[in-house]
Amino acid sequence: MAYVWYAFPMRKTTVYLPSTLKDRIERLAKQEKRSEAEIIRRALESFTKARTRPRPTVPLFHGSGVTNVAESVDEALAEGFGRT
Repeated sequence: MAYVWYAFPMRKTTVYLPSTLKDRIERLAKQEKRSEAEIIRRALESFTKARTRPRPTVPLFHGSGVTNVAESVDEALAEGFGRT
């Protein structure tokens, strides 16, 4: 079996599998000429990507449309407190 070297670090973990699932992974690995670890990694990658929520896009909320608040902060605060 060929060894694959990864450009990113890997961490070892142990997983307990039912015999039937382990048998299916073994058969699939032989059919695809891949390691069982590669089969499991790909399955977990697909599973977790499908369930990962997308990151929120900016803007996270809809503002007033005023874009120069930082430049006119004193006026904006005075207006907000009814001093204009």
